[in-house]
Amino acid sequence: MLMLHHAPRSRSTGILWLLEELAVPFDVHHVDIRGNVAEEYRRIHPHKKVPALQDGDTIVTERAAICLYLCEKFPKAGLAPPIGDAQRAAFLSGLVYCDAVVDPCIAVRAQGWDADPSGLSFGRFEDMALHLERRLERGPYALGDTFTALDTQLGCAVLWGLQLFNLLPDKPAFRDYLARVTARPTFQRAMARDQQLAN
Repeated sequence: MLMLHHAPRSRSTGILWLLEELAVPFDVHHVDIRGNVAEEYRRIHPHKKVPALQDGDTIVTERAAICLYLCEKFPKAGLAPPIGDAQRAAFLSGLVYCDAVVDPCIAVRAQGWDADPSGLSFGRFEDMALHLERRLERGPYALGDTFTALDTQLGCAVLWGLQLFNLLPDKPAFRDYLARVTARPTFQRAMARDQQLAN
């Protein structure tokens, strides 16, 4: 059975949501990343972080990689454009963008760090926010009319950036997108499970 190494209210919440979308059996191992994580967990994740996914002897870390792994393992769920599809490039770019640009931009802004964006690989927070706003204005979901695994990751990023940290600008594109994706029963189940682990 799949095992998600997860911490509540963390970057791994999007993977928890994706597993609910896939409707496959999985277990959750609570990793207390805000406390003392056992050194042996480094065998699962080299930095003792989350998410990490175990599938038998296979271990996958990093959200974009986990998303791709799960979508390829369960293709009938239809949560990723197949190879050769015109939307495949945008899907791949969006997944990596969430990890490589959105997450660090939000983290740096949330910490209040004063850094020269020209020296950072992920660039300016304002450029990231504008890019996401323009992307989400084009359709109900990240790729247009179809909900994909990308929306589980981007949806969580918008949730953290708009509602929890109040960092993203309060624009209709963000508010409307967030209302659509968080209304999904799968999101509600993931949040309920996340909250249960947090208690």
